[in-house]
Amino acid sequence: MDAILNPYYVDIVVFWMIYVLLGLGLNLVTGYAGQVSLGHAAFYGIGAYTSAILSVTFGVNAWLSMIAAVVFTFFVSAILGLPSLRVREDFLAITTLGLGLIVQSVFKNAGITGGAYGIDRIPLPSLFGVELKNAGYLLLVTLVMVLAIYMLKRMTESRIGRAWRTIREDETMAQSMGINTTYYKVLAFAIGGAYAGLAGSLFAHKVSFINADSFGFSVSATVLSMVVLGGLGSIRGTLFGVTLLYLLPELFRLFDLQVIDEKDLDTYKMMLYGLLMVLVMRYRPKGLFGRFGVKRSQFRPFRRAKVKEGGHVA
Repeated sequence: MDAILNPYYVDIVVFWMIYVLLGLGLNLVTGYAGQVSLGHAAFYGIGAYTSAILSVTFGVNAWLSMIAAVVFTFFVSAILGLPSLRVREDFLAITTLGLGLIVQSVFKNAGITGGAYGIDRIPLPSLFGVELKNAGYLLLVTLVMVLAIYMLKRMTESRIGRAWRTIREDETMAQSMGINTTYYKVLAFAIGGAYAGLAGSLFAHKVSFINADSFGFSVSATVLSMVVLGGLGSIRGTLFGVTLLYLLPELFRLFDLQVIDEKDLDTYKMMLYGLLMVLVMRYRPKGLFGRFGVKRSQFRPFRRAKVKEGGHVA
């Protein structure tokens, strides 16, 4: 199988699915629970470094390292989320941005993380003595992504999901209804962080080398752009947003388009993401697949027509 699948295309699909996991986690925090986070890359990095340190420094089995990374990120996200949840909206965004920068600084300077040199020789997981390379790793990440989507869908359709949506719409009203808002917001941060930690762990074992530059603010901004473009509070929207924004730059490389110099591609990519964010915020604030966003816009012409005719609009 490895001989049939081109490693370059496999890598594109694997990294796309890792970004889907990141987007799902952020969508849970921002889209469903309504807590804006600009430091999601910090949890991504915590998961990656936890898995790398356990497997390289302490010689722990790669599978156990990945599980430990998810559990550790879950608890760290809950702890880091607690002080952040004392503030709201713009202040929450600035606080999470600061947390992300602090965590990245720790990655750069702590001895256990390898400092600026990072950690290399991170092993691939093995199954029955065979390392999961190329097609094997693709299958692993595919299974993880499908399971993650299924779990998120079940959560958001359950009582927990309804509590998150109520908090998002009106936190004061949620409190008056007896919903423990602090508990549900911390839970959203913890689960969203665990998704990011899982993505980071898969990333670390795939690339075999990590350093702090892989978990900076640009990653947080990119994932937020994907989620906002696709639609807040929508799994389909996250899949669409990640697919569009991740594959666009890859198309330039894949088809060797000479429209833009490849070395400037990352710069133009961030400019494009910023422009799309502005347009989405202006014309479709809930994103292309955002809950209620499309349906309301579809009814606008009808509502205007009824008003002009003097008809009653419910």
